[in-house]
Amino acid sequence: MSKQTKTGALRSMTGFAAATGSMDPFRWTWDLRSVNGKGLDVRLRVPDWIEGLETALRPMLQARAHRGNVTLSLRLSREDATAAVTLNTAQMKATVQLLLEIEAEAMDQGLSLGPSRATDIAVMRGVLEQSVAQDDPAPLRTALVAELPSIIDAFDDMRLSEGAALHSVLMDQLDQVARLTDEAADLAEARKSEVAATLKRNLARVLDNTDGADPDRVAQELALLAVKADVTEEIDRLHSHVDAARALLADAGAVGRKLDFLMQEFNREANTLCSKAQNTDLTRVGLALKALIDQMREQVQNVE
Repeated sequence: MSKQTKTGALRSMTGFAAATGSMDPFRWTWDLRSVNGKGLDVRLRVPDWIEGLETALRPMLQARAHRGNVTLSLRLSREDATAAVTLNTAQMKATVQLLLEIEAEAMDQGLSLGPSRATDIAVMRGVLEQSVAQDDPAPLRTALVAELPSIIDAFDDMRLSEGAALHSVLMDQLDQVARLTDEAADLAEARKSEVAATLKRNLARVLDNTDGADPDRVAQELALLAVKADVTEEIDRLHSHVDAARALLADAGAVGRKLDFLMQEFNREANTLCSKAQNTDLTRVGLALKALIDQMREQVQNVE
């Protein structure tokens, strides 16, 4: 299986790769890196005088990265020993005239300047020019485009390596969430008698003070209290979210956004569990779940 079809693995949004290349008289350095991002943002910093280069490179990157801020930079230099040095006569005459004016003004001010030498004039800006042959950029573009797949492969290898580490951490955290959810279920089951006793006391207190009250309304209020104390749905949804997250991690690919949404759902159920707990041990488990879910969310922020 080629690396371009290796989609069944979790990837980190963070990656880096660098490479150098040459084709006389050119030398170049590639730099490809990415950081976290909500969507895909591909930025290319390549010489604009190589016509068609950016147009060829961008789709290659977009085919391999689906999320994150990706930046590809190309530093290109030319080492041409045959470049000719020519004299810009007009610039030389203007420079000589300027030096004469400076010397004349210095004499008027009573200053004595040393004699100017040819080398002093030659180093002045624009006096000497280096001419470089304008080659057809097509062969250079072809060579550069041909190098990019191997650079993307190295970049993707790093993202896969970090993705494997993320996968291991997230699976371990999901196991912990599952264990805490099981503990919450056990605690909720154990406190049923306590909840029932509390409702009975509340019912007796209400019945002792309901002269003239609507019996249906009293029944509705008591039913509402029972619902507010029941955490069965929250526990069931937490178990369901654990199963969904494991399925996403098994499917892998670009699942970062789905996992991010799922973390919000995890957090919602943990918050509700805490608000309904009415029990020290159940509250402790709910707070432990919230802390663990926050840690998971931090890891998910790195998943493509």
